Amino acid sequence: MTFSKEWTLLSELSWFVTAMVIYLIAMLLIGLYSFNQTDEYEDYMLAGRNLHPFPAALSAGASDMSGWLLMGLPGALYMLGFSEMWMAIGLLIGAWVNWWVTAPRLRAYTEVANNSITLPSFLENRFHDRSHVLRVVAGIVILVFFTFYVSSGMVAGGRYFESTFEGDYMTGLIVIAGVTVAYTFVGGFLAVSYTDTVQGIIMFVSLLLVPVIALFAMDDPSAIWTYQTENAYGLESIEPNPHWFSLFTGVSFVTIISNLAWGLGYFGQPHIIVRFMALRSPADAKAGMRYGIGWMFLCLVGAVFVAIIGPAFFGMDPDIAITDQENFETIFLDMGRILFHPLIAGLVLTAVLAAIMSTISSQLLVVSSALIEDIYKGLINKNASDSMLKNLSRISVIVVAVFAGIIAANPDAGILALVEFAWAGFGASFGPVILGALFWRRLNAAGAAAGLATGAIVAFIWGGLPSFGIIEKPFGLYEMIPGVAANIIVMVAVTLATKAPSKEITDTFDKAIALSKAAAEDPEKDFEEAAEDIEAQGATAK
Repeated sequence: MTFSKEWTLLSELSWFVTAMVIYLIAMLLIGLYSFNQTDEYEDYMLAGRNLHPFPAALSAGASDMSGWLLMGLPGALYMLGFSEMWMAIGLLIGAWVNWWVTAPRLRAYTEVANNSITLPSFLENRFHDRSHVLRVVAGIVILVFFTFYVSSGMVAGGRYFESTFEGDYMTGLIVIAGVTVAYTFVGGFLAVSYTDTVQGIIMFVSLLLVPVIALFAMDDPSAIWTYQTENAYGLESIEPNPHWFSLFTGVSFVTIISNLAWGLGYFGQPHIIVRFMALRSPADAKAGMRYGIGWMFLCLVGAVFVAIIGPAFFGMDPDIAITDQENFETIFLDMGRILFHPLIAGLVLTAVLAAIMSTISSQLLVVSSALIEDIYKGLINKNASDSMLKNLSRISVIVVAVFAGIIAANPDAGILALVEFAWAGFGASFGPVILGALFWRRLNAAGAAAGLATGAIVAFIWGGLPSFGIIEKPFGLYEMIPGVAANIIVMVAVTLATKAPSKEITDTFDKAIALSKAAAEDPEKDFEEAAEDIEAQGATAK
């Protein structure tokens, strides 16, 4: 197996740039199309609650997976083998349970809870929290974690531009962040969802196409099952690993539990579960689960096979090598560049760009909603007009992006490490509270607020100590686990020690459950009509 290129580096870069420009123009056109479909504030923030389950599912998946799926996972598997699979297993299980358990009930509950369009507003309406403590705490958690999350995506975009086009880091950061901000600014949630769908399809096709073509290009495809177990690879810097295909060898119980715990984070990720709130009805959650988990499973299979094929693919041909010889995270990119014509390779490379941009755009919109819907409208100007809220949301997208860009201007600040940190922060703070709000009738505002704050603080301290060079993580345990545990303990204890929720609150809880069941029993019935029927039944009972 030998590969040779007939084009020069300059011509190759020209093709890459052409592919990137085509992609970026397509994203901007989707943004303009979405602008024409966005008339009201609710359209801008939640696509008018009329999102088809297919774009909802792919949008949730694309905004979730980011560059980890195409770079981080293949690189980790390439170096260490199947022992690195536990995180992927945990994420797949967590995503499936989230669609199955959270999606239908959250869609129904946000409808009856004063038509809530953000998580903080839902929590306030769910518990009739007139003190606004829940809204403020939730908004602060979102602002803090997501500003750095957005910044980490911008750093990844700058690095992508730098490595792919041999360009300037800041130029890449500005171009990628600028286009992402532009279509988010113009089209809002609908643009983010549609662009995420396109980006999800690009990621899906690329992750399946690259390993399949690589197998056909190899002289001995069967070597992929033995090469890494019998030979040193990665320019012989990685020793042969006879246990490469073992899930358990060389990995501790704490590591397995910590990696599986990533799945717990799904229940508290605002940029993911907001897609559930935008569905046409709770009945769409079942179709969304099929689309979303099917997409995620096949993408993970593709990423795993990139890593399985990699040792033999590169090891058996001395003329090719992986660019990143430290973490081997460019294995997918390098395969694409070697296997395809530069134009096709450029389109494959946009899969990584798609993953980065889909995550940034989703997070920008959530931060914008926290600023405008949860803080400005919720606390400052309750009577703000639709047009004012929509315009302020667009302005806040730019403001947050500029602030995140200033942080990202220093790529050595360790911002990328905060992706893991932020995932745990959201999962530990929002996760148990969202599930409690949907399934525990007795839960009250005091318990929810105490649990939310406790989960965020514990995750911040537990995961932050190593970041600040103080001490290692206690027991080597991922901060998600102690954060979730502390949240649940405090939430339950404070709820049981304080006054039970009023009859008005429990009646709304019962309406939400009834609406969720009604939608499941008769998926063809108009959801708005079903909601009106449930409301009428409640009024008759009184």
